[in-house]
Amino acid sequence: MALNYVWIAFFLIAFVVALFKLIFLGDQQIFQVIVNGTFDTAKTGAEISLGLIGLMSFWLGIMKIGEKGGMINIFARLVGPFFNKLFPEIPKNHPALGSVLMNFSANMLGLDNAATPVGLKAMKELQELNPNKDTASNAQIMFLVLNASSLTLLPITIMAYRKEAGAVDPSDVFIPILLATFFSTLVGLIVTAIYQRINLLNKVILAYIGGLTIFIGSLLYYFSTLAQEEINAISQVASNVILFTVIISFIALAFYRKVNVFESFIEGAKEGFEVAIKIIPYLVGILVAVGVFRASGAMDYLVQGVSAVVSWMGFDTRFVEALPVAFMKPMSGSGARGLMIDLMHAKGADDFASRVACVIQGSTETTFYVLAVYFGSVAIKKTRHALPAALLAELAGVIAAIIIAYIFFG
Repeated sequence: MALNYVWIAFFLIAFVVALFKLIFLGDQQIFQVIVNGTFDTAKTGAEISLGLIGLMSFWLGIMKIGEKGGMINIFARLVGPFFNKLFPEIPKNHPALGSVLMNFSANMLGLDNAATPVGLKAMKELQELNPNKDTASNAQIMFLVLNASSLTLLPITIMAYRKEAGAVDPSDVFIPILLATFFSTLVGLIVTAIYQRINLLNKVILAYIGGLTIFIGSLLYYFSTLAQEEINAISQVASNVILFTVIISFIALAFYRKVNVFESFIEGAKEGFEVAIKIIPYLVGILVAVGVFRASGAMDYLVQGVSAVVSWMGFDTRFVEALPVAFMKPMSGSGARGLMIDLMHAKGADDFASRVACVIQGSTETTFYVLAVYFGSVAIKKTRHALPAALLAELAGVIAAIIIAYIFFG
């Protein structure tokens, strides 16, 4: 399903809901609210894009240093067998493999600011291999789905929000988030592999996935033995040490191999500037559509309908109050974050619904944002199976988050 249809659907649904409110509920301000929302979200989209200029310029400059210094090839060789199976369209030792790996690594460490520019570089390099420039390739779709599945090992920001909201133990959602995000990523990988007819029973793929499972299990066990203060301290220190170590290692290796480090940085930084400017119309378009959908009240009706169905089926409805976060997260990360924080302040950080919202927030990604930004950066119009695969991964993350929350906090 192309973004084109999703974009149109947001506007049409919002219009129908607003018309209903005007005619049957007498809400004379609804269209004014929606129109004002378009102004606000359009401004926000432009501000986000412009705000990324410095960040992307720096990180794409660092990536260019790593590419010319040979660090990218080192990373690519380390995961070459696994990535060659998942991305058969990418030639061995191609720079795109290194960029893809760096993006995944940054996401796993919760380093969103570093992950986005590196991911955009990866998408650009994958586009160079794409024979049909307006249609997403299998490699681009696999990369985007795995990126959107949000495999996060260090959900630092979620714990920080919980602490600010007065949680007794802000880190009590740490293990649930890791479990839920792992299921999300696993489902995204499996669904995309089925679409692309990739053999998941290949011994190389099984070995890497099995190794990752053991690693995550060991990490979970280790952190489960630590106190809250130790978890926060180790997570924050490790993330920043690893990030700065990556920067220094890129520069050091390039210098050792007699690469002109600064000129390489400038070359990559120029690419970052161009990409940031190119994103603006795509990002503004999707954010305005999301803002219209939210301002019309369509989101509220959706939540109320789900609550009624869940109650009718005889299930516990305590988690339903967290569903706005699940509904909003694919469309707007900041919107979902705001809903999560509001819920914690209204119900208390240790309320069951608040904890569910935190686990959902940490285990899912802004699918439409990722599609708009990543595909928009390379002018992809036909997204093929990217959206359904990414949404299925996100759905798996939400379902896992709810089930795991009941197990841990039930």
